[in-house]
Amino acid sequence: MPVKSRFTRLDAFTKTVEDARVRTTSGGIVTIASLLIVFWLVWGEWSDYRRVVVHPELVVDKGRGEQMEIHLNITFPRIPCELLTLDVMDVSGEQQSGVKHGIQKVQLAPASEGGRPLDARALDLHAEKSADHLGPDYCGECYGPAPPESASKPGCCQTCEEVREAYAAVSWAFGKGEGVAQCEREHYSERLQAQRDQGCRIEGGFRVNKVIGNFHIAPGRSFSNGMMHVHDLANYLDPTQGDHTFTHTIHYLRFGPQLPDDLTNRVGGKTMGWTNHHLNPLDNTEQITSDAAFNYMYFLKVVSTSYYPLGWKSRGYSADRGDSLDLVSIGQHGFGQDGSLETHQYSVTSHKRSLKGGSDSQEGHKERLHAIGGIPGVFFSYDISPMKVINREERTKSLTGFLTGVCAVVGGTLTVAAAIDRGVYEGATRIKKLHQR
Repeated sequence: MPVKSRFTRLDAFTKTVEDARVRTTSGGIVTIASLLIVFWLVWGEWSDYRRVVVHPELVVDKGRGEQMEIHLNITFPRIPCELLTLDVMDVSGEQQSGVKHGIQKVQLAPASEGGRPLDARALDLHAEKSADHLGPDYCGECYGPAPPESASKPGCCQTCEEVREAYAAVSWAFGKGEGVAQCEREHYSERLQAQRDQGCRIEGGFRVNKVIGNFHIAPGRSFSNGMMHVHDLANYLDPTQGDHTFTHTIHYLRFGPQLPDDLTNRVGGKTMGWTNHHLNPLDNTEQITSDAAFNYMYFLKVVSTSYYPLGWKSRGYSADRGDSLDLVSIGQHGFGQDGSLETHQYSVTSHKRSLKGGSDSQEGHKERLHAIGGIPGVFFSYDISPMKVINREERTKSLTGFLTGVCAVVGGTLTVAAAIDRGVYEGATRIKKLHQR
């Protein structure tokens, strides 16, 4: 049997001769309509194939020995920068007292004058002065305590700041620096007096270990007294230094880099409009008090969050994504070269109380009693969740799914069109026969 005959027997698509085919006007209309429908549905399949969505996953966080960045911008309109101290500590025993690296303090005009930022000249007016002009042999006295290890000249206290550090090391209150030559030379007391009605904005970022810890902004220099962490509150509570309170506004507080707006829109989708407030719920939080001895506490639950762009491939686990933290500046950690992003989101609960004790009767809770004592200030205690959220960009369907959809659209539309055309033709034929009788 010839080869042609063998394949002819397998033909599942039998043909009719040209003379047996009938073309009608209705058939042409159905054909045009079906083609338009096919093009419209195929375009929908193509748009669906090109659409990128963010698919969330919840996994166990297997990171070890990591660090994270905390970025903040908080305004204190009724306490000067000279009195504010930022301290960080965690359960691993690491403690950062008086954090300055990566943190900027912006002096603000009194609230009665609008609280505007003061210009650079005003900030430098009482800048710390060195003792170089006193000669190379000058060695400042520390007035009792041992000189600090960070002293510019070993065994000496050359500046008022170094005397304050020496006092803090032995847990001594410092006050206004009366009788301290270095402070009198630098006009430390006058500086306090000049700033007593000013406000302060603390902004910037710092790194912490990714373990349970806390950071707080409190008045006076901090020091350790036995197992206790305390602050020198003498200048803060001095009535001659102004009516200071910890009224504050948290403009933003985040753990890790900020998410781009286009990414938050994709994460939220159409049914739930997301903003960065979903990740940083303390943004634009304002607290007001007229009590100087008042304490605000925020308890945060931090969840690691990763964002992987379309086509991202895992390189295996690395604590810092291959970058040495010593070489990455504050604010750059978390951005991967492959377009990925490592950040954190958090939930928060808050508590506030007067350090004088009492109850919450004014808020309708007479049964709620507060303990007496503590440190005035704003405290943030954070805990690390063992879970991690991974947001991965994916296409809604694969290329195979797209081709399958196209075939289904074409085949289904033509099949339905053929059935419609056949029905119209048969109906027209029967009506024509009825008229001929």
